[in-house]
Amino acid sequence: MTHRYATLLAVLLTTLVGLTANAADKPNIILILSDDQSFTDYGFMGHDVIQTPHLDKLASQSVLFRRGYVPTALCRPALMTLATGTYAHVNLITGNDPAKNDINAAYVKEQNKSAKEILISNVDRFETLPQILAKQGYLSHQSGKWWEGSYQRGGFTHGMTRGYPKPAGRHGDDGLAIGREGMAPVFDFMDMAIEQDKPFFLWYAPFLPHTPHNPPKRLFDQYTAEGRPKTVARYFAMVEWFDETCGQLLKQLEDKGIADNTLVIYVTDNGWVQSPKNGSYEPRSKRSPNEGGTRTPIMYRWPGKIAPADRPELATSIDIYPTILAAASADIPDDRPGLNLLPALTTGKAIARDAIFGESFAHDIYDIQNPEASLLYRWVIQDNLKLLLTYDGNPGKMKYPPKDVAPQLYDLAKDPLENNNLAKDHPDQVKAMTALLNGWYQPKQAKHSGNESP
Repeated sequence: MTHRYATLLAVLLTTLVGLTANAADKPNIILILSDDQSFTDYGFMGHDVIQTPHLDKLASQSVLFRRGYVPTALCRPALMTLATGTYAHVNLITGNDPAKNDINAAYVKEQNKSAKEILISNVDRFETLPQILAKQGYLSHQSGKWWEGSYQRGGFTHGMTRGYPKPAGRHGDDGLAIGREGMAPVFDFMDMAIEQDKPFFLWYAPFLPHTPHNPPKRLFDQYTAEGRPKTVARYFAMVEWFDETCGQLLKQLEDKGIADNTLVIYVTDNGWVQSPKNGSYEPRSKRSPNEGGTRTPIMYRWPGKIAPADRPELATSIDIYPTILAAASADIPDDRPGLNLLPALTTGKAIARDAIFGESFAHDIYDIQNPEASLLYRWVIQDNLKLLLTYDGNPGKMKYPPKDVAPQLYDLAKDPLENNNLAKDHPDQVKAMTALLNGWYQPKQAKHSGNESP
């Protein structure tokens, strides 16, 4: 062997050994995603009926942001934000499904691809969390909700979802069994990663407490009470069922002796306020820009690295992507808008941010090329003030299309249910917060349905 090749081999072996050693030092990362749950529906958030002992314990061990938010209150856009670290108007996944109309049909014909495939292909434009983590030696596993094709297309090394165009491949197929039918696939993956001495990333997004609300009888009976509609009792029971699965997952970390080297992050995809009349939800919850739709507790637990605290700041799920990458010592793409919260989490220092932002679109995407065609709201929260602006996007078959076309300004500290619109009495505040929104993202075509400066 020549000196040149011997040197190259030595460098290669040193690099590989270095990568292996570094991988052993990296934290495991678990992202727990609730599906359709109100921010109020936890013991630690003050609910006086629903029991969530495992998430209550997690909250006590975490940096807890009670005022957490998702930028878009619908599952697919919320999940795509987490996977790519981008807002919906950037990644073009603004709704769950493409609308069946002439605009989309013409584009489908031009591209010679189905509308679903065109939407899914948007994930290919970004480096996803598992793709970047793989460069750091991580194994990754997808379970539960996943809309963007197969788990492999999202960059996961392992997973459950076969994805479109496979049968039942709309939003999770086989993956939707996790939690409802046990935890074996997740636990088997964890065992494999431990055996291989590899750090792992786990996407745990069970179809819970999402409909169908069919909880175990023991839990339904527990919440059945005189005067409480059965629809509400079923939903309450579903929340506790979800909590039980989280407890099983967290216990597995303890049983395997890896809890101290695992960063656990918790968030929900969007809110849900159960209707007492039927199995659906109330208007100001899922899909709405109101607190019942966008607000969620956000938690970060990393024993020995992050001291538990109940933080008063605003938090947003757009920060989860860069924070995970920072914890894994991975490079964060320059064009991601979220903040790396790790320095603030580990030191206790305040988060350097003035406001958080969000947007709401129709469930069905009116024009798969143009997100503004489905834009219904933009919103911004600064301190305790929240501004909602309504837009003329096509709502499609929404049960509750926007009715309030004038600007809406709420003081969330005094009016958490957003009943008292202060916009007319505070035009300067509306103007200033509109400028904040425009500095974040200003639509080029969509028109505001009212006056932005009343």
